[in-house]
Amino acid sequence: MDEFPSGTNAIVAVLSYTGYDMEDAMILNKSAVDRGMFRGDIFQTECIDLSAKRTENVPEIFAKSPLSRDTDNVIDSDGLPRVGETVVPYEQYYSIYNTLTGAIRPVRLKGTEPAAIDYVALNGTNSKGSLQKVNIRLRRKRNPIIGDKFSSRHGQKGVCSQLWPDIDMPFSANTGMRPDLIINPHAFPSRMTIAMLIESIAAKAGSVHGKFIDATPFASSVKEDGENRCKYDSIVDELGPMLASYGFNHHGTEVLYSGLFGTELQFEIFIGPVYYQRLRHMVSDKFQVRTTGRIDQVTKQPIGGRKHGGGIRFGEMERDALLAHGASYLLHDRLHTCSDYHVADVCSLCGSLLSATVIKSDTQKKSKRHLLGVNTVRPAKNFTCQACQTNKGMETVAMPYVFRYLAAELAAMNIKLDLRLSNRREAPPSNESC
Repeated sequence: MDEFPSGTNAIVAVLSYTGYDMEDAMILNKSAVDRGMFRGDIFQTECIDLSAKRTENVPEIFAKSPLSRDTDNVIDSDGLPRVGETVVPYEQYYSIYNTLTGAIRPVRLKGTEPAAIDYVALNGTNSKGSLQKVNIRLRRKRNPIIGDKFSSRHGQKGVCSQLWPDIDMPFSANTGMRPDLIINPHAFPSRMTIAMLIESIAAKAGSVHGKFIDATPFASSVKEDGENRCKYDSIVDELGPMLASYGFNHHGTEVLYSGLFGTELQFEIFIGPVYYQRLRHMVSDKFQVRTTGRIDQVTKQPIGGRKHGGGIRFGEMERDALLAHGASYLLHDRLHTCSDYHVADVCSLCGSLLSATVIKSDTQKKSKRHLLGVNTVRPAKNFTCQACQTNKGMETVAMPYVFRYLAAELAAMNIKLDLRLSNRREAPPSNESC
């Protein structure tokens, strides 16, 4: 752990400051992040196997087009990316050659952030010695942003709620130091992570004394003397005089001044170095946004899943919340206008949703014939009810498409869905008896 550290020692102040550190949130010092604190890279390995993807027994290999004269391209002469090159989103980074058609198909980088080609490994060739399976490792830089997750070694995890400017951070009256990280004191009583406070005071004493501290909580780190008695009863009794000898408070607290007003804070603040580490849960991997995009072919509703560019599900509980607030226009917007808006033709005589058929009148055919080759507005379609054999009662009704799909499902089970419109007309009397 000393040679391959997973985190860094940050100066942590236990303080309720600005309101941005409520619950499990924490405030990071923006200048400390600019100096390199918690910066890191993530690696993503992409395994590409052309032998498993081929169709109709047409082998595909990695190759570059011989007609390409671009020397600055990321793709090397073997069709694979050059190690160390930076690839921006939607840029080509390897190409596939179809041995049957001779077509070159370049593959572009997905995502929204640039990546560097860190490593390219060849996994094997086919019987003719052509490349068909490679591993490409991408490296992406990730600087801490709002929403990224951090944790101490005691399970005191939280997300960054604000990158606070250094000049507005509180500073110590003795040393003038500003904390790198501010955590709310309400995060300690319920979780009982007392060991984090002991680590803070032990690291503070060890850093000023220049030695390692055994932070075993309920025993002294000093070995027993010849009389089988410890010099101190607990670790805190040992660390207190050590801090006091260097001019610090016996309990590890310090007087801080407000960075906003310059006035002394009313209480002494517990501050000291704590080993914090950055976790893999980052906003860049989790954010999801959609305006328009792919829809489901059956229900005509937006698809789900972040990888496919889908939307976030507006479920039953969200619907109940809007009903409780009486926000009917917002409910209509979410579940109808922005989802599967559809205009259906309904017969107001029989109330049928599925019996509308298109008829073409002679005037429409004549207008198309006379205006052939001229850009004109397409004439409106005339609908007639197949059951009533008339077009007098046809009305257009806006509805979610999934409601029409429900009517079709019920019709398959021999159940008729009857819509009663507000301007419904009575059906003409029939000669046949019911």
